[in-house]
Amino acid sequence: MLAYKVVNGEISRVIIAGGIHGNELIGVYLVKTFEKYGNLIERETFETICLLGNTPAINAGRRYVDKDLNRCFTKDILFNANTSIYEESRAKEIWQLLQPHHPQKLDAIIDIHTTTANMGLCMIINSMHPILLTLIAHLTSISPLIKVCFHPETPSGGFLRSLSELGFTLEVGPVPQGVLNAQLFQQTAKIVYAILDFFENYNQGKICINQKSNEKKLKVYEFIGTIDYPRNELGQLQGMIHPQLEYKDYQPLNFGEPIFLTFDNQEVFYQGESTVYPVFINEAAYYEKGIAMHLTQKKLVDI
Repeated sequence: MLAYKVVNGEISRVIIAGGIHGNELIGVYLVKTFEKYGNLIERETFETICLLGNTPAINAGRRYVDKDLNRCFTKDILFNANTSIYEESRAKEIWQLLQPHHPQKLDAIIDIHTTTANMGLCMIINSMHPILLTLIAHLTSISPLIKVCFHPETPSGGFLRSLSELGFTLEVGPVPQGVLNAQLFQQTAKIVYAILDFFENYNQGKICINQKSNEKKLKVYEFIGTIDYPRNELGQLQGMIHPQLEYKDYQPLNFGEPIFLTFDNQEVFYQGESTVYPVFINEAAYYEKGIAMHLTQKKLVDI
């Protein structure tokens, strides 16, 4: 787990990103709304920047054109001068835009995504930065429905949120690809406003960031691995999520419980020794990535 010193610097910019995946419309239209009605996101002590990630994919109604943009923010790509892939070029453009322009100040990234999985309102973080933990504790006190996933960044990750210590993903669902959901749209907008208000109060010295306090605990689902669907030697699907597991994100999965049902009606059972908590169960975009679900372990983190 990463450790950070208490940060006293001001937050100078907050980036609100949508459309990093072109068919995730809540983020796309929230950003377009914020661009049109800038007063909704304006705060006195920092600049708010709206970012539409992948315009060609948005126009085409697709997740991406050539390559998943949200896997392109790696050193190998960002420092590669030669590329013919649109998303790799776009990642470098976004990286240049988000370069810290004041070393003593902080930038934050709010990257809005949707999922076909039953993830509800979820914040995905790369680090246990004290400002992030305090922010999350504040948000969960406002909306207890918010879940928190901790996904430590790896060199091959390449997520947009990894470009800032205060970067995170707002993942909301379930909602089909290419579809808007009014309730989730409104809930996500309220979370964004609460985040901006928190950063404003932090800059004004109204929020104290403690490095550690044993008085408060935060429930976190930490990513520990993935499971693929049953496939044959050609990589073709041989089964699907078991009906008993469908839509059961964040619920405990124990040894011997069913996870898949094959097309010839055979059950496949979980063989792990410890209890895990699956998330992103049956996410449509992950079929091509060989992921049927992410496995997490549930833990309590000191704030």
